[in-house]
Amino acid sequence: MVVLIAGANGQLGQAIQSISGKYSEIDFVFCSSSKLDITNLENCQAVFSTHQPHFCINAAAYTAVDKAESEPSKAFDSNANGPENLAITCKKHNTILIHISTDFVFDAYFSEGIAYYDREYRLPLRSNLGLTETDVPFPSGVYGLTKLQGEQAIQANWEKYFIIRTSWVYSQFGNNFMKTMLRLASERDSLSVVADQIGTPTNAVDLAEVLIKIIQSPNTHQSSNFGIYNFSNEGKCSWYDFAAAIFHQKGIKIDLKPISTAAYPTAAKRPAYSVLDKTKIKNTFDIEISEWQTSLAKCINQF
Repeated sequence: MVVLIAGANGQLGQAIQSISGKYSEIDFVFCSSSKLDITNLENCQAVFSTHQPHFCINAAAYTAVDKAESEPSKAFDSNANGPENLAITCKKHNTILIHISTDFVFDAYFSEGIAYYDREYRLPLRSNLGLTETDVPFPSGVYGLTKLQGEQAIQANWEKYFIIRTSWVYSQFGNNFMKTMLRLASERDSLSVVADQIGTPTNAVDLAEVLIKIIQSPNTHQSSNFGIYNFSNEGKCSWYDFAAAIFHQKGIKIDLKPISTAAYPTAAKRPAYSVLDKTKIKNTFDIEISEWQTSLAKCINQF
């Protein structure tokens, strides 16, 4: 079985590489952007013709959330045109496409322990476990919009796809919140971190393992199972809680202060609530998911 990974040098791509040795039955083809430019349809088709993959994992994306506000065309090219090119190419080669999306396609709100669709707190979410795959997306910024457009482009061009929405991804690889907190803690005596945005951290290695489990599952080839799925670790927290857990796990003493979103303005608005309901992926693929604190401890011990 040949599995091609686009975006091999990114955080998730590196996480997949780190576990690939455990799966000798899979022939992994890791493609950096220099080898596979997803924004170039001819390049996509040439690479697929060479390797004839059974699966393609698209871990390539434009992820500079704030920068996307000032260069939307770049974000659109990678996050919308790129997935469309891969979907067209996958259809031509009958390749199953696994595409990584994001919680930023949503912009829910949180008040007194309840999540709502609207900032007036009139429309509570249907699931008390978080946002579901059938909740209507409503991105607030360029990044989230282009990621949603990428999902829609896949759905319009190819039926054999799994779109995996995930959130707050971190690991020992790439650039992420955990590594930023550890770096800042080595430079400062105190830190202020947003405490009113609620979500769930996702260990990129856990996500990588789930993608392989989907590929190997007997349920994968049932047409009724193609579609959108949520995945993150279990539980929920604020960015402040996440930072506190990172420092606790590392035994770092620092003056950590909770602040509001309003006190830390950014070019792109962040979702106030992005906890994902993982019932569908757990039931379809018989997946057990670790609590976010457990996965954080496992990851941070590798530093």
